[in-house]
Amino acid sequence: MSKLLPTSTAGSLPKPSWLAEPEKLWSPWKLTGDELILAKQDALRVSLSEQIQAGVDIVSDGEQTRQHFVTTFIEHLNGVDFDKRETVRIRNRYDASVPTVVSEVSRTKPVFVEDAKFLRALTDRPIKWALPGPMTMIDTLYDAHYKSREKLAWEFAIALNQEAKELEAAGVDIIQFDEPAFNVFFDEVNDWGVATLERALEGLKCETAVHICYGYGIKANTDWKQTLGSEWRQYEEAFPKLQKSKVDIISLECHNSRVPMDLIELIRGKKVMVGAIDVANHTIETAEEVADTLRKALQFVDADKLYPSTNCGMAPLPRHVARGKLQALSGGAEIIRKELVGL
Repeated sequence: MSKLLPTSTAGSLPKPSWLAEPEKLWSPWKLTGDELILAKQDALRVSLSEQIQAGVDIVSDGEQTRQHFVTTFIEHLNGVDFDKRETVRIRNRYDASVPTVVSEVSRTKPVFVEDAKFLRALTDRPIKWALPGPMTMIDTLYDAHYKSREKLAWEFAIALNQEAKELEAAGVDIIQFDEPAFNVFFDEVNDWGVATLERALEGLKCETAVHICYGYGIKANTDWKQTLGSEWRQYEEAFPKLQKSKVDIISLECHNSRVPMDLIELIRGKKVMVGAIDVANHTIETAEEVADTLRKALQFVDADKLYPSTNCGMAPLPRHVARGKLQALSGGAEIIRKELVGL
């Protein structure tokens, strides 16, 4: 887009307490039927309004109509049994009860397209829509059918591509694929992970992004981060391949992390969504703290390719904290804009 340093969020935003239990992942809905549909639409309106009031340039649905960034998409696919559950290790980090792939997976109907049309009718601002990436999807399931992570990922990529094309037709400007699994399964990322990602975005004319982070601010993730040492160099494994890929934008975690900022040099030429907001604590950043992160990033990415964003989604945070963090994000970006134009 034409605006310098356009701000956005990486993914989810907190849900209103009347829709689902706040500050919780996989929180069950408090309503059913038509009441739930209307409540989700109201939540979309509220989320959009809060983003606009905070000064966010590229808005999103805040993932208000889904319980989880991965499983809600999977729920709408054929071939996955949510009643047949197994316990698996998610990203080698924590155990979770997940559904089972029991037959060929396929997408027979749109998942988020009507939500995207609804949001598009509410705003003229650019819209970014997040979908789970193929590798992260397979890591959130038990596969009793294909018995091959790669084969299942290719099937998911086809379904994602079908959804992405319809989202683009609905007026979405940027389609983002969330791939936190890229920070864990390095051999698979380079063997077929990036290739399945490119299959998911095949044929799209809108901008595309991949979001790779160190996860929500939940205990399993923060505990894992403590084991990673003084420098987090996981991006070093995937960035060279991604630099050569067809994806337009790469979204990464920076603020309050131990990621060496110079790793951004590995994706020189790509647009970069720089995480300048920490989602793992309730402390609201100052605009100057955000600006400091952006200044550091500008050593390795051109200003016209830098998109200030959050480290990850903010669903587990209190709403007032998320609002404050978004305001800080916009304030920090404005500080850097003025510095760049010499005002």
